Amino acid sequence: MAFFIHQICRGFSSSAVRNAVIKHVTVIGSGQLGAGIAQTAASTGHSVALVDINDDILKKAIKGIEGNLKRVVKKKFADQPEAGEEFIQMVMQNVSTSTDAESVVQDTDIVVEAIVENLKIKQDLFGWLDKLAPALTIFASNTSSIPITDIASSTSRLDRFGGLHFFNPVTIMKLVEVIATSETSQETLDSLLNFSKSLGKIPVSCKDTPGFIVNRLYTPYLVDAMKLHERGHGSIEDIDTVIKLGLGNPMGPFELMDHIGLDTMKSIIDSLHVAIPDHPLFTPPELFTKMVAEGKLGRKTGEGFYKYK
Repeated sequence: MAFFIHQICRGFSSSAVRNAVIKHVTVIGSGQLGAGIAQTAASTGHSVALVDINDDILKKAIKGIEGNLKRVVKKKFADQPEAGEEFIQMVMQNVSTSTDAESVVQDTDIVVEAIVENLKIKQDLFGWLDKLAPALTIFASNTSSIPITDIASSTSRLDRFGGLHFFNPVTIMKLVEVIATSETSQETLDSLLNFSKSLGKIPVSCKDTPGFIVNRLYTPYLVDAMKLHERGHGSIEDIDTVIKLGLGNPMGPFELMDHIGLDTMKSIIDSLHVAIPDHPLFTPPELFTKMVAEGKLGRKTGEGFYKYK
């Protein structure tokens, strides 16, 4: 990952100050969340630069975006194939890719980071980007659990730093947690809230507390489901069925964790455990830790709590 930072963040440049209206968006990291953010922004008329460490990764992301758009068109433009094709072309014209942040962040209104859940790596990344981006470019992290204050500390723009926690899949999920630190200016917070609305999302303003709102409430539920299974109180399938049929959730806890990725879930749980060590439901279960160590990370690896083709 140090190679990632070195590749995308080279050199120093200065550029003009931008206003608070967000039109040009740079997304760092083209995984599921990063690509989803890029697609959503491009679909709503924003100019998007998607950045990652090499062209092969970016080509895979672009292919995924095109596939998602085709599925959207089948539903929304079923009787208007020409309009659907025009929509796809419009969105794809709004997306460019790059392996060098220096060439894109000099002309951007906001940088949204969507890389690995690791504080040091995020700090190093933003520390580099701080020297490259315009003076008033807003920085935002898509972290799901790491304190925004800790990430922002590596930069000189504490008043222009916040959190934008999107949910997977970004193109479908309406919620965005907008996180302000004690140093985030009201202008920056307003810009982040308005930007979220411009993406067709419903933003909720959150304080910079461990897990923000969603993960602070939801993680204990997921951990408790795993511990319930470990104690032999219910099979994985039965617990999922109970939650879906009894509570009306679209996914059970184990299906959801497989969808999110067990490595991502472990990062969230570990982060909350460090922040709140005395909370019994922020302690990773043994079975879960063993699965992550074995590389059984869910859908993306073909096996997690369930097996996938």
